[in-house]
Amino acid sequence: MVYIKTIWQYMLVLFFVLALNFALPRIAPGTPATYLAGVDVQVMSEAEIQRMLHEFKLDLPVLEQFKHYILGIFRKDLGLSVIYGQPVWNILMDRLPWTILIMGAALCLSAFLGVLIGVIGAWKRGGTRDVGALVLVMFFGSVPPFWIAMLLITLFSATLNWLPSFGAYAIAAVPGTWAYTVGVLRRLILPVATLTIVKTGSMYLTTRSSMIISMEEDYILLAHAKGLKEKTVVFSHALRNAVLPIYTNVMVNLGAMVGGTAVVETVFSYPGIGNTIYESVRARDYNLLQGSFLVISVSILLCNLIADLGYPLLDPRVRRKGAAA
Repeated sequence: MVYIKTIWQYMLVLFFVLALNFALPRIAPGTPATYLAGVDVQVMSEAEIQRMLHEFKLDLPVLEQFKHYILGIFRKDLGLSVIYGQPVWNILMDRLPWTILIMGAALCLSAFLGVLIGVIGAWKRGGTRDVGALVLVMFFGSVPPFWIAMLLITLFSATLNWLPSFGAYAIAAVPGTWAYTVGVLRRLILPVATLTIVKTGSMYLTTRSSMIISMEEDYILLAHAKGLKEKTVVFSHALRNAVLPIYTNVMVNLGAMVGGTAVVETVFSYPGIGNTIYESVRARDYNLLQGSFLVISVSILLCNLIADLGYPLLDPRVRRKGAAA
């Protein structure tokens, strides 16, 4: 019953997200024709403007447009892209895997490093390593991602010439070949390194804070009193009970990184959803921009739903509280 109630709540939120995603481009300054044709609309005749609006179903009443928009989502029809002249759905499905690739790799690395350093920092808090890690985290957490990306490009691409600085694969390579795979992996290193550096700090701070609170609980004193080894107490008892905030941080970052990679993807010319947003904004591609926002919104909601449904599995106390409510 708790699961069904949670799912219905997210379905309601999803409806409002879809409505907001539909409305935002339409309440922005300018007309749909301006978004579709840019400055060229000034030299177009009224008949040409109406023909263009009819092609994209923008001459219909707003409620009728919203109906086509909702039905189009279920039919995988998000309209045509002005930039590419292709269905928006196909473009997004082609680019989403690239974003998932760098996002997944960066999230796994940042979670592993952040949790490991955070646990050690809480265990040895106040020590030289803990203070040093805290200073580094605060420094890298305060600098913009594009600055880190440019530093990595300058060092590893321009100076050392070790790694390529743009794209997702070698243009001449044939998909499925070893050369293509190697090219993808080499071009993955710098974007993933940038996102890992940016995201590790958040994981570290969450883990460290949660671990410090957990290690001050009575059951930790009891574990010490039983004569258990320090590592066993830290990793088997304290970390196990500090996992909920860490899990929440991972799931929130997972959803946010679908759109949050925009800056990094743009710097490295990586063909993901983030770079697609940048291209659609520059070209005023009405449908592609709306479709990109839809993917980001659904990703964030889906990750939050998975997080909510996963809490009772990680901590039975959450399940009991939900049942009591």
